[in-house]
Amino acid sequence: MLVKVYGSAVFGVEATTITIEVNIDKGIGYHLVGLPDNAIKESSYRIAAALKNNGYQLPGKKITINMAPADLRKEGSAYDLTLAIGILVASGQLQSDEVDRYIIMGELSLDGSLQPIRGALPIAIKAKEEGFKGFFLPKQNLKEAAIVSDLEVYGVDNVQEVIDFFEGKGTIQPAVFDTREEFYKTLDFPESDFSDVKGQESIKRCMEIAAAGGHNIILIGPPGAGKTMLAKRLPSILPPMTLREALETTKIHSVAGKVKEAGLMNQRPFRSPHHTISNVALVGGGSYPQPGEISMAHNGVLFLDELPEFKREVLEVMRQPLEDREVTISRAKFTVTYPSSFMLVASMNPSPSGFFNNSESSISSSPHETSRYLNKISGPLLDRIDIHIEVTPVPFDKLSEERKAESSASIRERVIKAREIQVLRFTDYEKVNYNAQMSTRLIREFCTLDENSKQLLKSAMERLNLSARAYDRILKVARTIADLENATEIGSHHIAEAIQYRSLDREGWLG
Repeated sequence: MLVKVYGSAVFGVEATTITIEVNIDKGIGYHLVGLPDNAIKESSYRIAAALKNNGYQLPGKKITINMAPADLRKEGSAYDLTLAIGILVASGQLQSDEVDRYIIMGELSLDGSLQPIRGALPIAIKAKEEGFKGFFLPKQNLKEAAIVSDLEVYGVDNVQEVIDFFEGKGTIQPAVFDTREEFYKTLDFPESDFSDVKGQESIKRCMEIAAAGGHNIILIGPPGAGKTMLAKRLPSILPPMTLREALETTKIHSVAGKVKEAGLMNQRPFRSPHHTISNVALVGGGSYPQPGEISMAHNGVLFLDELPEFKREVLEVMRQPLEDREVTISRAKFTVTYPSSFMLVASMNPSPSGFFNNSESSISSSPHETSRYLNKISGPLLDRIDIHIEVTPVPFDKLSEERKAESSASIRERVIKAREIQVLRFTDYEKVNYNAQMSTRLIREFCTLDENSKQLLKSAMERLNLSARAYDRILKVARTIADLENATEIGSHHIAEAIQYRSLDREGWLG
């Protein structure tokens, strides 16, 4: 008897429906075809034990299973439940005409219980698009898949529940999940707050500008100046995620298997990889490509602490994703693209000793040592960072102040107002939501300068020997500063402030 059941494979952040054809005929043998990997080939042992422990059996006949499309490589153990249900229907142990109306996925344990899978959200989205009635999956993944409306999503604990459902004996009900209600109900500020930071008013101003325009920023200062503390509080002043951004972010984390019982993500991700990270772990890849840290930080913040300590080749692979806001991983037979629109926040010491060049200081590095240290970071990468700012230690009188600093909530209000201006500005432009995403053409359109501003910028370009990319960055930052003031035109004082935020472009910036 021939039976068709349906599963799904995830490539990148999109799912592809897999048709699993099970044929049982005279003879002996278990033949699995359609480019399965080793985890799928080993499934026969898990399926046999799970069925036997639940009162069923693997038929002692010739079982042929084809996973179509046969030229697409399938990987992972998530097809165990799909194969088991197909075998039961094909062997007559389960009588049902409904199995082909559902996507069925789950990894089986030997007692028939189910283990969580990866990519539940993109699979559910694809199931809805292709008109399937419902989706069976492990209960641990239920919240994440139930985000999709107009699809019956059943979270199950073991294979017996699925069998009972198709035999009409089951009591399991589809999940009811109001995506919008759940999203807005739990929308809140992160725990860290800028009111904890003493002093550093100029740095907070930079962080506000970076958040308002989505600009990349690098903090340069000695140990203990507060670089990490400031960076970790940046998400608290970013605008709340929109529902679309939340779905995009959840999709990526679902593919990486990082969502499970969390459901819809409503906080912007903050990723802080260690400096020993490999380039594959940072941008994504592997034999079966998985999203890297830059994609896990999509719609959020990627924080690289002690930037010069990262391997140079690791930092260089970020150059293209920083421009294109997506990363494409190519293999011989397929290509996957992961979105990577993130804010890069980096921190570094000004020299190997950790301190600015100061002839009066007992701890100092030679100019040669400092130059060699800074050369670990390439010019093209620094060009892609819009704001460079020096962080100096906080004096005692500021540290001992009782007065509470400005809270993240009040800074966030100004950031949201600036972002609203940008959303209206870029309404007609796809994939452009804030100033940092502007192309050269959009910069020419929205960053027009008067004669005084042009002369000021020309003088800075010549004196600091700035690149064309740095010129664009200054204009983008100036546009954001003007938006924070609700100014229609960019003024010379906006340009002057933006030029100040290019510390690493200035000769002798170490003092």
